[in-house]
Amino acid sequence: MDPIDAGRLREDLERLVRIPSIAFDGHPRAPLDDAASLVKELLPGSRYVDVPGEAPSVYAEYGSGETTVLLYAHYDVQPAPTDGWDTDPFLPTVRDGRLYGRGAADDKSGIVAHLGALRAHDFDPPVRVKVLIEGSEENGRQRILEVVDRDPDLMRADLLVIADGGNWKLGEPTLCTTLRGHGKLTVTLRTLENALHSGMFGGAAPDALLALTRLLATLHDDDGTVAVEGLHEGTWDGADLPEADFRRQAGVLDGVQLVGAGSVADRLWARHAISVLGLDAPAVEGAGNIVIPGARAKVAVRVPPGADPVASMEAVERHLREHTPWGAQLEIEVEAASSPLALSADASAARALEAAYGKPVAVMGSGGSIPLVARLAEVYPDAEIVLWGAQDSDAAQIHAANESVDLEELEKIALTEALLLTQLAP
Repeated sequence: MDPIDAGRLREDLERLVRIPSIAFDGHPRAPLDDAASLVKELLPGSRYVDVPGEAPSVYAEYGSGETTVLLYAHYDVQPAPTDGWDTDPFLPTVRDGRLYGRGAADDKSGIVAHLGALRAHDFDPPVRVKVLIEGSEENGRQRILEVVDRDPDLMRADLLVIADGGNWKLGEPTLCTTLRGHGKLTVTLRTLENALHSGMFGGAAPDALLALTRLLATLHDDDGTVAVEGLHEGTWDGADLPEADFRRQAGVLDGVQLVGAGSVADRLWARHAISVLGLDAPAVEGAGNIVIPGARAKVAVRVPPGADPVASMEAVERHLREHTPWGAQLEIEVEAASSPLALSADASAARALEAAYGKPVAVMGSGGSIPLVARLAEVYPDAEIVLWGAQDSDAAQIHAANESVDLEELEKIALTEALLLTQLAP
């Protein structure tokens, strides 16, 4: 096995980050095709896989043997409004050992880690390796699932390595063993036929925005614990996430309390979380003196392992209907939740991580959701699944301004994967 070429990792990542490969409506298709073309160039002998209505995935196979490993990552990225960025989000910039740019961590680092591991084996690994790099993971449409259903053998493997995560703390090797499911509800309240003058009608006419905020507030108790009846909650029986580390990583302001009850790990990995993602209402700037006739909110529900995602979404919808104030007219549009997932800690992956980092491996959960992984677990029930990556929780800022990846962390994840392929050889 050859050493990991750290310079090549950085070069490849910079080339990928320069491409604004955003797969959301309203963004051009050409950068996605450019990114797919570059990934295809970087993976010798690869080919495109058609994904209905989306940019193509890129697929390749290397090596041979009885054991098959699938390496997964994605080249599409979140949108990158320039507000809050210290640099151009699509101009890769290195400061203090971190490479900044949209997608540098999520998830172009995953692509580069796979490339580094494969190059360490001269693209001739001692086991059979499949590589699939998706181009539409972030937009939530999940049309890659149609590919899985259409051709289940394409991604079939004994071990599925999903490089779309990271260590719980920079430099601390971590195996992730849980993912929460993720569903959404769009809640619309109407109370009046038209907007009204707040001086003439305020005080008796029901304000829809006020009604909506009162309704949303019923989803949690005063301490921030989810207050919806009928949700199956659990407890985390592994290592806890220290509160001081969580407060620092989350950027919680001094004096502000965390919400919810139980350990931090319970709240993140074993219980439901409900968030308000967006609100349609008049902007503060230029707001008129009116009683508002209608308002709308997008509500997200994270579903922990052990809970039925259908039952969870039904419980939240039922709660909203039962707590609507003042007889307001309520409409709810439900986006079904993906399935949560609990995994075992793969022993071979743990050994590879420990060898690369030179320290024991932490086994922790993730509050995030990767619907494809849950679907792969259903289609390939005998396969082991490994979740890791270079997206550290300390400073990666995925989906936010100033996203970055630690280049040393990226090198260690590439080394981990190269060692894993060696360990799996007969």
